[in-house]
Amino acid sequence: MKLWRWRLPLHITWHFTVFCGGVVAGLGLSAQPFAAWFTSPVWYMVAIAIMVIVFWKQWRILILAAAIAGALVGLCRGSGDSLARNIYQPLLGKDIELSGVVMEDPDLDKQGATTLRLTSISFASKKLPGPLWVTVKKEGIKRSDTVTVKGKLSPGFGNFVASMYRAEVVKIERAEIGDIALRARDSFAEQVRKGIDEPAASLGLGYLLGQRRALPPDLDEALKIAGLTHIVVASGYNLTILVRAMRRLFQKYSRYLTVFLAGLLVVCFMFVTGFSPSMTRAGLVAGLALAAWYYGRKFHPMTLIAFAAMVTGMIEPSSVWGNLGWQLSFAAFFGVMVIAPLLQAYFFGDDKPKMFRQILGETIAAQIATAPLILLAFGQISVVAVVANALVLPLVPLAMMLTFITGLVGYSLPGFVELAGLPAQWLLDYMVAVAKTTASVPWAQASMEIQLVGFTLLYTCIIAGCLYMQRATGYKLRAGSIVE
Repeated sequence: MKLWRWRLPLHITWHFTVFCGGVVAGLGLSAQPFAAWFTSPVWYMVAIAIMVIVFWKQWRILILAAAIAGALVGLCRGSGDSLARNIYQPLLGKDIELSGVVMEDPDLDKQGATTLRLTSISFASKKLPGPLWVTVKKEGIKRSDTVTVKGKLSPGFGNFVASMYRAEVVKIERAEIGDIALRARDSFAEQVRKGIDEPAASLGLGYLLGQRRALPPDLDEALKIAGLTHIVVASGYNLTILVRAMRRLFQKYSRYLTVFLAGLLVVCFMFVTGFSPSMTRAGLVAGLALAAWYYGRKFHPMTLIAFAAMVTGMIEPSSVWGNLGWQLSFAAFFGVMVIAPLLQAYFFGDDKPKMFRQILGETIAAQIATAPLILLAFGQISVVAVVANALVLPLVPLAMMLTFITGLVGYSLPGFVELAGLPAQWLLDYMVAVAKTTASVPWAQASMEIQLVGFTLLYTCIIAGCLYMQRATGYKLRAGSIVE
């Protein structure tokens, strides 16, 4: 290509997208030793200066400059976070007392201890960075409680700055009002359980409210083996179902009403389930997609992915390099928003997919996108995932609706709650049977350990396949939306 062509203008959204991707890359590299060179805030000023030039000229060649500016921002933010975490080093191996806020629903580990994920850490009247992993022999602790624990501080893992095992609970503080959203969720779950027996009730609540930690251990394990865990985790899938349902119900009456109600639903759902990284990403993307749909505009999926990753990564830099859930969340999002529509276009052309084909296609695409990460982390992958998802996923919206109706009847007509819960009971029992049956197959999981080279090669093949399908079909990715 002639040099003058590099000076042709490029739409500024591409520079912005590359900048966001550069930020994420910088955050990912911030855990490396050389990142200590970028702790000075001066690098923010350098990045701003570069982006001013990029936005002014908008040349194609400045794509590289946008990536560099983003990487500088990510390295500066991430290295600052890593430096703040060093405050824990003198405390490791010592018995200390600290307090923190429980940021997610506690759960039980294999030894029966309660696992807490604490944030807003306070030690000796000083605020420390988080999150912190703590296990205690104490029940009754809930999300949003402030817990004071005492024990031996150990090194952290993943994105946890430190850990404390078998800690002693000194004090539990709960606000007088407490977590209103949590109370509303638990109250609704109680009504659902009056009309639906276990384990079906826990599965239905997992669909509707993302309460995976309430699942019986055997069902939770079956869902993992069958590749169905993603539908009982508070994530983009649950939110996508709700947003699409609101659009189909109200768009014929008013676009404004549709966006208002769907947006309100997104906010309420996030408060009820908690602001986990996957939920924050899903809520952010859903909000942007709704705004774009309202104004008749389209976001390129790569812009959405990069922007959402940048925002959540800047809030919690360690998520990028240390939180597998965060990484899987964005990989699945890439599968749904990029791979799935390309597969549909490549195999079915312009024929718009119906619900079953769309759900199945998105499931297969998400499996493809997350497979390298799962293999790198666990060395195992579900072989029966596609079959299990095909048998279960198309019925999830109906199961969510029936579970919701059961809860409403429990409040309004408690004498009829068991009768109202029968349809949900039958459907959820079927889903439990599918999960356990597919998981019981001897070859349900395959072992295949890969190293970083294999991981990189697999994603290179996936990206190459996407580029090939787009070139072969001419499909415009900007035409897709999670709202539709």
